Amino acid sequence: MKKENIKSFGLQAFFVVLLAVSLFVSPAVALFAGILFALLLGNPFPAHSKKASKLLLQWCVVGLGFGMNFHESLAAGRDGMIFTVVSVVMVMVVGVLVARLLRVDRKSGYLIASGTAICGGSAIAAVAPVIDADENQTSLSLATIFILNAVALFVFPVVGRWLEMGQVQFGTWAAIAIHDTSSVVGAGAAYGEEALKVATTVKLTRALWIIPLSLVSALIFRQKGKKVQIPWFILWFIAAMLLNTYCTLPEQLTHGISVAARSGLSATLFLIGGGLSVDVIRKVGLKPLVLGVVLWAVISFVSLAVILML
Repeated sequence: MKKENIKSFGLQAFFVVLLAVSLFVSPAVALFAGILFALLLGNPFPAHSKKASKLLLQWCVVGLGFGMNFHESLAAGRDGMIFTVVSVVMVMVVGVLVARLLRVDRKSGYLIASGTAICGGSAIAAVAPVIDADENQTSLSLATIFILNAVALFVFPVVGRWLEMGQVQFGTWAAIAIHDTSSVVGAGAAYGEEALKVATTVKLTRALWIIPLSLVSALIFRQKGKKVQIPWFILWFIAAMLLNTYCTLPEQLTHGISVAARSGLSATLFLIGGGLSVDVIRKVGLKPLVLGVVLWAVISFVSLAVILML
């Protein structure tokens, strides 16, 4: 066996071992390990990691539904639904205006605003074909959101504890101000049980805005015949909550599914972290990253101020 093949096999084996270990560590540690591995050694399975992380995240979100009561989750997330309507519109408007000021191309700016307003990569993936964005515009927007997501997962729990935020307060804030569902759930899990429930419920309610945003986007960019990608896993998450609430399921079963989902979430974040690379960071550039940071700051500080005042 050639030296290069041995080295490649060793790298792949090490990646698989760390992926298995990530099932038993916190989401933040798993994400950090994935990022560190990708930047220092390079991800040996970039395409597989991307596909696996997307599917695993959806399964884990549905699994979390078996650990939640529908009525309690709805009550906890009611205020977040109001914030969602206001913040989605606000971020989209501010995003379009700031993109023009920074001279970020129209479609890239719109995608970054969509990812910030709703649910990160999922929103970008849904809106991109609707507005006929090319591969470079899509990947640029995803990379911008991805970098900010990685930062958010570490920063938000620290800020929440520093401000002595309650579980419901933090869960609502994380769901509104953090982009991707994976980082929202990860931050909620790092903060506490109740924060996880609120964050997941509010974020998935927010993600449903992908559908009307895609329809409006088709009208704005006048792209005919483009299908809207419906996030079906959100409906399965709701179905899991309803089953857990209204059906008499064995407690050992629902608890086991919930625990497995949380472990899977850590593995998901390891895979997501493994998708970061020096090339991705370089590709983002300064202007799109500035746009992403500005929108992130707006939604973070405004939502935090409102939540703390209530």
